Amino acid sequence: MSSQTQPANAAEQPATEAKPARSLGPLRMIWRETAKYPRQVAFAAVALMVTATATLAIPAGFRLIIDRGFAEGGDPESIGRWFRYLLLIVGVLGLGTATRFYFVSWLGERVVADIRLKVQQNLLRLSPAFFEENSPSEISSRMTSDTALIEQVVGTTVSVALRNLIMGVLGIAYLFALAPRLALGLLVGIPLVVLPIVWFGRRLRNISRTSQDRVADIGSMVSEILGGMKIVQAFNQEGRELDRFAGAVEATFTTARRRILLRAVMTAMAIMMIFGAIVMLVWEGAEGVAAGTISGGTIFAFVVTAGIVAGAFGALTEVYGDLLRGAGAAGRLNELLNEKPTIAAPARPLALPVPARGKLAFEQVNFRYPTRLETAALADFSLTIEPGETVAIVGPSGAGKSTLFQLAERFYDPQSGTIKLDGVPLTAVDPAEIRRRIALVPQEGMLFAASARDNLRYGNWDANDEDIWTAAAAANAESFLRELPAGLDTFLGENGARLSGGQRQRMAIARALLRDAPILLLDEATSALDAESERLVQDALDRLMASRTTLVIAHRLATVRQADRIVVMDKGRIVETGTHDALSKAGGLYARLAALQFDDRAGASVE
Repeated sequence: MSSQTQPANAAEQPATEAKPARSLGPLRMIWRETAKYPRQVAFAAVALMVTATATLAIPAGFRLIIDRGFAEGGDPESIGRWFRYLLLIVGVLGLGTATRFYFVSWLGERVVADIRLKVQQNLLRLSPAFFEENSPSEISSRMTSDTALIEQVVGTTVSVALRNLIMGVLGIAYLFALAPRLALGLLVGIPLVVLPIVWFGRRLRNISRTSQDRVADIGSMVSEILGGMKIVQAFNQEGRELDRFAGAVEATFTTARRRILLRAVMTAMAIMMIFGAIVMLVWEGAEGVAAGTISGGTIFAFVVTAGIVAGAFGALTEVYGDLLRGAGAAGRLNELLNEKPTIAAPARPLALPVPARGKLAFEQVNFRYPTRLETAALADFSLTIEPGETVAIVGPSGAGKSTLFQLAERFYDPQSGTIKLDGVPLTAVDPAEIRRRIALVPQEGMLFAASARDNLRYGNWDANDEDIWTAAAAANAESFLRELPAGLDTFLGENGARLSGGQRQRMAIARALLRDAPILLLDEATSALDAESERLVQDALDRLMASRTTLVIAHRLATVRQADRIVVMDKGRIVETGTHDALSKAGGLYARLAALQFDDRAGASVE
């Protein structure tokens, strides 16, 4: 999949908006999804045909009223008969339109729901590498704005296109049946009327989009200035900001003036050309009526039908542009649907040993991130963590510490070398089985916009309340959870906004406790906490690490003195291994890092 789609002219098209496609080919994906509901498609098609023919039947009904109802001496019964016929057509048109609207709208919403589900299902299969190369916000746009375009295509645009095509074709046939010579002249005249209006319409849409962008610029500027008002006033920049805002306002006015002028010219041309053409038709028809070569009802029906035909073909040119935009959106979504996961279960995955031991081994691993192939994240790396052992990983930024976690959970595969879990190569195992044996506590506890209960159950969705409270107590989280307004049912807000940093970390530890996995990956969770929160979190971590194989990335060296082993990394390689005391005396990289930290009472992070 390509990276974020960028428009040719950012001033006219937002970065997240789908470009129109060059052809309608990508719409095949939408048709495949729509074809899964043949009954609804059939009902919509029948209703569409009924409404198109009923629309054309209205001028035919007026022709009968004028030529037969009035021609029969103005007999009220005769006139009433033909008006009842016209009312019947109107009734059929109303019911058909309602039926068409229901089924095409149903299809639009159903197809969009199916596509969103399929895209999300595929996204959840993709490895984190995909989301490093492709912006999540751009993917989110595809799931919202692009699917909205598809809903419009299925629920409106296709229906409008088919209806106008049917009305245009049948209308022309009816015009030739009414008055062949006038119809031939009309076929020549319609493009002369419609094409200039369509050209002006496209120019107007472009300018309108630009005008909307200028208004959006004003909104962004207001938000930025008001949000940073303290800085603006502190540096005496009120005058400059006012000048900048005045420039944006004038740019908006200039664009709006162009839009107003273009619309005024377009309106004048449309009125003169459309009504001029109608007058010419009526004029020629009136001469025919006077000469007795055509009836009054026929000329009335011809004029009304000609207006319907002209409107139908004019709408088709507009609809084609909408279809191209829908095809562009379908193409972008199809890219997500067709994306294949780079990390997947082998055809015949091996089973991990039962019971789990928790041994993790890296054997001569070489790895480069797909987005940074020029730099080795790990180079000829070998490390074995025995069951129940606690190994701390330290080193400067970029040493490769976090890469170990990524590879251990098989978010990536190394270019060479082997990683084994309980003696089985990870590449031979279903990634889901690997991750069931690992619990992760990130540096910043990621929580979801859900209840406290659901956030905790993320570690084990089958956990009952008793299990949850036991884990919460072990994570020093029970007291604040019981104080929440609705206890475990309290909604925590986006990313746990209702909790403090220390509380979120203890929630993450409780979640890992519920996971009850033999291997713990700990991206040290105390580096950004105050002293009291750090003590509570560290106490909870000690309980969590007991009897588990633990690989901990250490940001504060003071927290890893009790590790069974300390592994010092630099530039993707192991440069030192040993205990805190031994490494401190060795005078190497660890000793230098320790001296920097322990001499700095502020507790600066190695990272």
